[in-house]
Amino acid sequence: MNDRRPDYEAQNTALLDDLVEPLGRCLSRNVARRIVKLRASKRLERRLQELGRKSDEGTLTAEERADYETIERYVKFVSVLQSKARALLQERAAD
Repeated sequence: MNDRRPDYEAQNTALLDDLVEPLGRCLSRNVARRIVKLRASKRLERRLQELGRKSDEGTLTAEERADYETIERYVKFVSVLQSKARALLQERAAD
């Protein structure tokens, strides 16, 4: 999807984790459960597949690349938030 260096991606993920941490601490059990269940819409999944295919083929336009990168950032954000929500649910289950 992108040609960024792996170390940049790791730093970016660590930064996102730090940014989401305070939000994760604010979640109620109910909200955490709902976040864990979040899934992309069928329309967004189709768009992501289309953009992924075009990226693999090297045929993305500048606008499509921008869309693809936006979706990538959103997916990473939601993934980190879901990870925080799962951890919170596991913590509270142990209490």
